[in-house]
Amino acid sequence: MICELEQKDIEEFKTTNILPQTPFWGRVKREQGFFPKGFELNISKDVLKSQANALEKVAEDLLLLIKYIDTNTCFAYVPYGPKLEPSFENQGLFLEQLSETIRPLLPPNCIFIRYDLTWENQWAVEKEYFDADGNWIGPPSIQTQEYRVNFSTVNWNLQKSIEDNLPKNTFFLDLKLGEQELLYNMRYNTRYNVRKANRKGIKVSEYGIEHIKDWYKLYLDTAVRHHMPIQNQDYFSTILRNQDNSKKGVTVKMLMADIDGEFLSSMFLVLSKNRGTYLYGASTSCKNNLMASYALQWESIRIAKKWGCTEYDMFGSAPNLNQSHPLHGVHVYKKGFGGNLYHRMGCWDYPYNQKVYDLYRMQEIKK
Repeated sequence: MICELEQKDIEEFKTTNILPQTPFWGRVKREQGFFPKGFELNISKDVLKSQANALEKVAEDLLLLIKYIDTNTCFAYVPYGPKLEPSFENQGLFLEQLSETIRPLLPPNCIFIRYDLTWENQWAVEKEYFDADGNWIGPPSIQTQEYRVNFSTVNWNLQKSIEDNLPKNTFFLDLKLGEQELLYNMRYNTRYNVRKANRKGIKVSEYGIEHIKDWYKLYLDTAVRHHMPIQNQDYFSTILRNQDNSKKGVTVKMLMADIDGEFLSSMFLVLSKNRGTYLYGASTSCKNNLMASYALQWESIRIAKKWGCTEYDMFGSAPNLNQSHPLHGVHVYKKGFGGNLYHRMGCWDYPYNQKVYDLYRMQEIKK
């Protein structure tokens, strides 16, 4: 088994569907206090599949972000990476080899590396983890998860993170379908609300950074209403400033729905290779009866399809229909558009300094 890494300028990365593994994401995160590093990962195919030819190699770009906890300590974070996905039984071994190979290329005071895995959750394909109604009940205990993932490793060092950074559950829409099929796949109420918004005169248009204050006003309304942590306005300006505006890179469209010039709903649609992503959304607490967010989402889907995307990522939902989950309302809204629910593996850590890592982990638990 071979795992090799070479440093690479992130601006030289190939285009990808996975937004957090793009140069755009690295530029945005640099402005938010991270230090992006790029690599080209080469591995033998037997790391991905046990029966594959060990002499054959496969290469892929890898974006890694360094985050300093204090002046003396940092950690490495891989957002939705690595993109190469091994078979379930090889996942732990792959992450272990990658972690040890990349270690000399990280700052000496790096205490752990965290992988925010976009790989399909191992327990989301096993019938025993679904209830009688077909709802996924989630993975088993952390101890059981760690036992399976570490089973074929040498150091038995992979640990499930306390929290997941990027969305772990999402809905994917198949944009290869025609518009009428996409409408037909929606729940009745969702389709009705889309058409109602159009009848009421809701209009959806794209706006530039000069309207970021209008976006932010809707965002603050939403954040306060749902008790969300509040970001400053520049956080969102950074997203618009760092786009590539190219089909070879990342394009960001700030879409806003209005009636008679009054903005009711807004979102960031991000287009990367063949995927459209609903990155952020916001809405006013007034005039909900006009269903502006439904018209906005449908127009976003149509724009992504016209752009040439073959899939649409709703970027975050609850894992199931459990009404006690804080994202239950979001889940019901997004489920209505007819996509398929996908469960990711989430964040996994590989400590380099176990003692300091344990202290950091305790701080995360207290948050």
